[in-house]
Amino acid sequence: MARVTFTAHLSRYFPALADREVEAASVAELVRALDRAHPGLASYLVDERGRLRQHVNVFVDGRAVRDRERLADSLTGDARVFVAQALSGG
Repeated sequence: MARVTFTAHLSRYFPALADREVEAASVAELVRALDRAHPGLASYLVDERGRLRQHVNVFVDGRAVRDRERLADSLTGDARVFVAQALSGG
């Protein structure tokens, strides 16, 4: 299972969100699984077409996902995934 960690910012909107293991073969499956566990989380991560939002980055084993549109990057059973929602503004 992939081990997922999150930036602390998301816990503001999802207080029960915590690092966890998720069974998923791709980043798209991971997002769907996380949304089932935390309804509404996907809308913070992806747009209505399922593409990563502009200020969201997902790293798999230390590398940014390549496919920001379909989220087809594959996950190995022991993948380390980091979900970061950047803050913007001045």
